[in-house]
Amino acid sequence: MIKYQIIFLFILFLSGCKSDVTKEVPPLNSEERKEITFPQHWIKQSTFDGSKGLTLYRSNTLIGTKKTNMYALVFDPVNVEFKPVISSTAKKVSQFFNDESGDVYAVTNGGYFGVGVSYSLVRWNGETSADNIRALNRNYQGVPTTYYPTRAAFGLDIQNKPSVEWVYTVNQAGGPLYSYPQPSPNVEGSEPQPIPSSSFPSGGSVWEVKSAIGGSPVLVKNGLVKITDAEELISVDNTSSRARTAIGYLENDLVVLLVAEGGNTSESIPGLTLQDVAVQMKDMGCVSVINLDGGGSSAMVVKNNHTIKPSDVVGERAVISALVIKKK
Repeated sequence: MIKYQIIFLFILFLSGCKSDVTKEVPPLNSEERKEITFPQHWIKQSTFDGSKGLTLYRSNTLIGTKKTNMYALVFDPVNVEFKPVISSTAKKVSQFFNDESGDVYAVTNGGYFGVGVSYSLVRWNGETSADNIRALNRNYQGVPTTYYPTRAAFGLDIQNKPSVEWVYTVNQAGGPLYSYPQPSPNVEGSEPQPIPSSSFPSGGSVWEVKSAIGGSPVLVKNGLVKITDAEELISVDNTSSRARTAIGYLENDLVVLLVAEGGNTSESIPGLTLQDVAVQMKDMGCVSVINLDGGGSSAMVVKNNHTIKPSDVVGERAVISALVIKKK
């Protein structure tokens, strides 16, 4: 009996030791919970320590013979605030950074715009302040004709799960926002497709996202390079090398926000084509990606410091919408 009592007490002792060790293990940060494995040319910067749920990477890899200067901000939307914002008058990305209250980590440019108006979706916490463009004119049989494109958008649902879709605001501005498994098959020079609705294109459903940013075109969808610029009726020097901004997400739901420098003649950094951006982000492991506004609009300010050099000769360009990444 004494022998069994000794064994029993020894087992209790070991259990207590194991319990004490477990209590001393610190909580995992976002990067440890969700492993990031990028190609080796992406070098982690010391800007963030990982505890805030975001990490900054930089790459100067050659793409063919082209020099590059690219930054990728990777963040967990569970831990940080993803806030698309809009201004009634155009202002620089650095101004968006300075004007935002709270602890701001980074700001990039958003989607497309005209004078005092956004042509791309801006939605934050369930409130839509701008829709993706619902109609535009393209040439058909020698006549300017109205087309109705379903353009790209990136969004987060109420559980902060990301998705990339082709979307359209149905019925009227501010109406239900629908997403579709395929874009409306518009082709410039062919007869326009019908106005998108709850039943066209087929398979559409209300896109239940709390926050979203629009752009064009989709670059990667479901792990495959799928550039739908023709269907989205978007021409942004697609095959030319220029500054670019894009957003996508990894299989583990981390979000990747990329900017690529372009137009820097003094350093011979021409920029990227849409195909270049798609391939780079797919190689990083992105499941789906959309293109945002680029060229002179491309900018990323991190901790109030610029990353890429602006491609406009006069410097940073004023834009209508931006993406703010900040402390929740």
